[in-house]
Amino acid sequence: MKKIELEIVALSHSVTQSHNYAVVLGEIEGQRRLPIVIGGFEAQAIAVAMERMKPNRPLTHDLFKNTMDSFNIELKEIVINNLLDGIFYAKLVCLKEGELYEIDSRTSDAIAMAVRFECPIYTFGFLMDEAGVLIENPEAELAEQTPKKRPRKTKSTIENMSIADLTKELDDVLNKEDYERAAKIRDEINKRKEAED
Repeated sequence: MKKIELEIVALSHSVTQSHNYAVVLGEIEGQRRLPIVIGGFEAQAIAVAMERMKPNRPLTHDLFKNTMDSFNIELKEIVINNLLDGIFYAKLVCLKEGELYEIDSRTSDAIAMAVRFECPIYTFGFLMDEAGVLIENPEAELAEQTPKKRPRKTKSTIENMSIADLTKELDDVLNKEDYERAAKIRDEINKRKEAED
């Protein structure tokens, strides 16, 4: 069966389930999207890796990656290989000493690992046919998902802080594992550093 390579297109609150998130995967060579509902902790684990944030202590997926690295196990790819009763199934395809191993995984955990290992994400045509959504205008979709502006309160508070205060605040929110606010603070620090250059 031919595999279809996917990439992460978006990570957002789930429209259908208020306490969950959705990771949207898109075909690299196509316009179909595969939305997958995931939990808040898994969404956070994916976002932290995508934003290249470094928590003070390793998250569970970081620990798993560090363990695999220590034992010379390479994550070659992840494959989303089934959908039963609305639940996606995935596997980690690992290489150790020239031998391939397939490990069953929750799809959200597999994606969190793929981001950390920078390995490809695949699925099959029958899953895209069954659960995929065709996007006719991908540019408009991305524009809709990108916030036009930050919430007023957060923006003004961060903008009024000095770089030293922002750096201290960044450490504080990382200790509290508030990665969403940490990303906003990091963006503000980077914006100011770019303006200085």
